[in-house]
Amino acid sequence: MWLRSLLTLILLGAAGNASALRCGNRLLNAGDSDVRVRAVCGTPYWTDAFVDTEITGAGHALELQRDVPIDIWYYNFGPRRLLVQLVFRAGVLVRENTLGYGVETIGDDCNPQMPYTGMSVGELVAHCGEPATRRVSSGHVGRRPAAGVEQWRALREEEWIYDFGAGHLPRRLRLRDGRVDTIDPLTR
Repeated sequence: MWLRSLLTLILLGAAGNASALRCGNRLLNAGDSDVRVRAVCGTPYWTDAFVDTEITGAGHALELQRDVPIDIWYYNFGPRRLLVQLVFRAGVLVRENTLGYGVETIGDDCNPQMPYTGMSVGELVAHCGEPATRRVSSGHVGRRPAAGVEQWRALREEEWIYDFGAGHLPRRLRLRDGRVDTIDPLTR
């Protein structure tokens, strides 16, 4: 019985530390400011930003609309470590996600045969660099979680075109909310 309790405590301790991001010998946690993260980890290789809108008192005489900036930063710590996506809400770190393995040099690991569907924009840029062409369109998706409360989030759709060079057709990648949704070959 005491051994099971000890193992549970060890596992809970390990799980608590697993959510902390280590940059060098310093740890970052949810609640840290974007200023501290940049000071500790340096400049991310790719960022994405959009605005969510929260509405309180919707449909009433007094309605409050508040725009909340959302920033997403991507870090590459080399090919032996996982890429890291950090999500900030109004300048405060709210979530860390680990992605696939990093790369030696940003944009130098692009393979036209790679299965890009489902990949985050940060992983795509890590492997292929910035696209030859980028078109962005936007909209909003709303939800009403309670009476008088609405939440509108940005719906981000992008079209990126990569030219993989001689012997390969260019490809159009359609991204939705920061992830590759579809891939279409193009003619030259």
